[in-house]
This record gives sequence, C-alpha cells and structure tokens, in this order.
Amino acid sequence: MVDVRYDLAFKLYPYAPVPAQSQPTQRHPVVIVGGGPIGMATALDLGRKGTPVLVLDDHEGVGQGSRAICFAKRTLEIADRLGPGQRMREKGVVWNVGKVFHGPDKVFEFNLQPEDGHKNPAFINLQQPYFEKFLVDEIRSAQDGGAPIEIRGRNALTGMTVQDDHVVLDIDTPDGPYQIEADWLIACDGARSPIRDMMGLSFDGRVFEDNFLIADVKMTADFPTERWFWFEPPFKNSGQSALLHKQPDDIWRIDFQLGWDIDRKLELDPDRVRARVDAMLGEGAEYELEWTSIYTFQCRRMESFRHGRVLFAGDSAHQVSPFGARGANSGIQDAENLAWKLDLVVRGLAPDALLDTYSTERSFAADENILNSTRATDFLTPKSEISKTFRNAVLELAADHAFARPLVNSGRLSVPCVYDGHLLNGPDVLDGPARTRVGAPCVDAELADGFLLDRLKGSFAILAICTDPPDIDSLDGVPVHHVTLSAADDPKGMVRDRYLGSATQAVYLLRPDQHVVARWPSATVEDIQSALRIALGKEVR
Repeated sequence: MVDVRYDLAFKLYPYAPVPAQSQPTQRHPVVIVGGGPIGMATALDLGRKGTPVLVLDDHEGVGQGSRAICFAKRTLEIADRLGPGQRMREKGVVWNVGKVFHGPDKVFEFNLQPEDGHKNPAFINLQQPYFEKFLVDEIRSAQDGGAPIEIRGRNALTGMTVQDDHVVLDIDTPDGPYQIEADWLIACDGARSPIRDMMGLSFDGRVFEDNFLIADVKMTADFPTERWFWFEPPFKNSGQSALLHKQPDDIWRIDFQLGWDIDRKLELDPDRVRARVDAMLGEGAEYELEWTSIYTFQCRRMESFRHGRVLFAGDSAHQVSPFGARGANSGIQDAENLAWKLDLVVRGLAPDALLDTYSTERSFAADENILNSTRATDFLTPKSEISKTFRNAVLELAADHAFARPLVNSGRLSVPCVYDGHLLNGPDVLDGPARTRVGAPCVDAELADGFLLDRLKGSFAILAICTDPPDIDSLDGVPVHHVTLSAADDPKGMVRDRYLGSATQAVYLLRPDQHVVARWPSATVEDIQSALRIALGKEVR
C-alpha cells in the first residue's frame, strides 16, 4: 500500500520552542486544542475578528488519507467568507448529480442543485488534507495582516484543571512540559477527545454493527464526476453496498460495506483489497492503491457542548456515520456558530449566556444529523429479513415510480440546519418564502454584479430589498453592516423569488453566520434594536 501524501508540505507548523516554556504561566483569551479543519476554521474566524487565539496541535501539519472528502455548499460559502473558498473550488471536483443502483440496474438519479444562481455547487470532492492546508495558508496570510493567531505544533495537551474563570493546561513538547492558562478552551480534538475524557464527560449514542472498507485508488478513468452508490452491487466480493467518488489528482474513493463479523487485518491485506477493486473496475484496470482504512458507523453526541469555560466542536462534540457527508460539514458550521458568539463575549459586547445558545443550537443540529445518519444506516444495513424485503421493494418501486424515490436512503446529504423556534430568533412578520424564514441560513442569489452572500460580512447585517434600510450602524458597540438591493440589482428576479415571495419589499436582519434573525415588510430603528438584543442574548422573549 502506498503512503499517500497528496504532494502537500506536511510540516506546515513545525515545532519551535517559545518563551512561554521557560517563563511564568501565561494567560490566553482563547486556546484551541486540535489543528484539524474545525480547529483551524475557528481560529481563523476568531483571529480575523481580532480575538487573540492560540492553537495547540500534537502534530506538525495536516493528516494523511482522504478522510472527509465531500464538502457541501454551506461549507464552501463559509470558506468564501474565511478566504479559502476559491482554492477549494479550483482544486476540488465539482458535482451535483448522484446515481443510485440496485445490483446492475440504475434505480434513479438526482440533482442536488437543480436551480441556477448560486456561486457554489451542491458539493465538491476534495481530500481533507487540502482543506486543512488551505486553512493554514489563510491563517499565515491573516497573521501577516496582523491577525492575532498563533499555532504551536507538537504541543500535546497532557492534563488540565478547570477553574471558575479559566482553565489551566499542562502541555508536553520535545523540550519538556510547561503550563498555560486559557480564559476559554475550545476542544477540537476529535472523536476520541482527550479533553472529554479528562473531564469525565459522556459521549452517548449508538455503534452500528457494520464495517466499511475505504480504498483510495489512483487511476485515469472516464467515469463521470458523479456520486455512484450501489445496493447489493453486481461485482464480486463487493459486500452489501458500494460507493464511488472522484477526487482531485486522479484519486478515486471507493467504499465497500463488509458486514460486522470480519477479520480487519485480513480485509486490509493489499491483495484482498485489490481483488475487490478489480471486481468493481473490471479485468485489466490499471490503478495504484494509495490509502486504505476500515471504519465502523457510530452516532454519538455529548449531552452539552458547553461545560463552563470549555466548549466542544466538531467530532469531539458529536459523531455521525460518513454517509451523507455530515461530519466535517456540520463541524464547520459549529465553528462559524461559535466564533461570532465567543468573539462578542470575549470583547464584553454580549453576555456569557450567549455561549449557551451555541450548545443548544448546535446540539439541535447534531440531533438532526444523527437522525438522518441513523435512518441512512438502517436502510443500508437492514436488521431483519422483513426490513430487507421492505428496502428492496422500495428500490424496485423507485426505478419506475417517483413517489418511492424519497424513501431510498443511500445517505441523506448534508444541508445546513434551520434554527426554528430558538432563543435568538426575532419576529417573522413577512409573508415571505419558507426557505428564508427566521432561523434559516441565507440563500445565495445571483445579482447584477456578483452574488448575494459575497455582500454579507462576518458581522450583523441589514438586508433591505426594494426599500430603504433603518438608519442604524451599531448597537452597544456591535457593528451592523448594510446591504441595500433595488430591482436593478436583481435582473433575474432571484432575490425576489428567494426573499420576497409575494411581498413587494422586505427588511432582513442577519446574524454574522448568515442565519436570519428577523424579517419585516419594513422596519424601524426600534425594530432592529429589539431584534439585535434578542440575537445577542440580551433580551429574553
């Protein structure tokens, strides 16, 4: 098996001693443990806002293997705001179409983005190491511009003590141990989170009795850039299901469902892996094995993502099966949700209680992801003959009848969560489209000179459509950005369709993470101020 490195410079932040190792204990406003995509995205967002942040990672750069490979539209939109979005699109393999097969027969195909007017596609396929590298490169650029972000490689957390107003961290390095203090600690240290273990916190959920083999192969092939999924695939030794995805650099990701009672060492034998791949690709296919791994489905989450001064994000807080691309994508949304709230709390512009809404909102999102992931897993791995009979009947019906297709579940693909009914939501008094209701993430739209989401910054924003915005630039030190659109800015009518519906004008108040706080046909300064106080956790409804 070849050790794939995707031509990346792995030592992006090599170990170097720092004065803190020989000085009295230093205090940091925010410390992030874990240098994966969630930790780096959180650091970049906080640092760009001006909040000093220190990242501790026990390695010196990005990881190996494909791991997360599907990055959803919402992640790309967040990446556009943070900086690496363009590089991700240029390097990634863009796809919108998926096909589902049962045995040798195609059951149906779907298009995840059937409408025009979006800057980003529904998904790109991109190996996680690239995403991590692009984020680190963006951090380096932000550092050059003065952003207060520091990364320390080969700084491993070995112990911690949680106090009322800070956390004491014990760190080990090649030059020995030292201590620092953090006003706030963000745990982005993965599904096996040492921080979670050190704090004795539970990680409850369900382990599914099934195993999946990942095989990354390098080859030149004329398969289209689509997601292909087989139930009961026709090729020999392929298992109960199989998945094929194209990635950059002529890498193809193949997943084989192996079942529960397997010999993991035997299944990872290169000759046995090649036998499975040969059966899928056909006699004489030329390829190289780049990376292999076996994973088991798990759906778990912590009861709360906040424990005093310690906040959990990404896999350390929740874990889902990889089918549906909900792991890294939901983790990036954790990062965006947390960054703006923590920044305002650190700067004294919002109450501490605002951070509780990070936990409630993202726990809600995790439950939604776990529900969809569990349903997909149960459909993929029927637990009884009756369940399997039902599953196969659905597949047969879906080939000819559209009503059955929504029942086919090869992994409901990641979409952003709508925070319906949550504490930070203001009034919704516009008879507008449901897709842009209060609590929903903003929907992109093509404008006369670009795209709507590019007009929104990482701050609160007033979006005024075919009307004048209320005259308010800030509230209690929190800035408010203005975006005003006329009919001339919307030549294709996309903003009208997606934000007005039957209304002739509208005012939207948007959060820094681009979720809708409130919307009105027209709004006063007092309307905006009241909704802002709600969104900042200053006003209880």
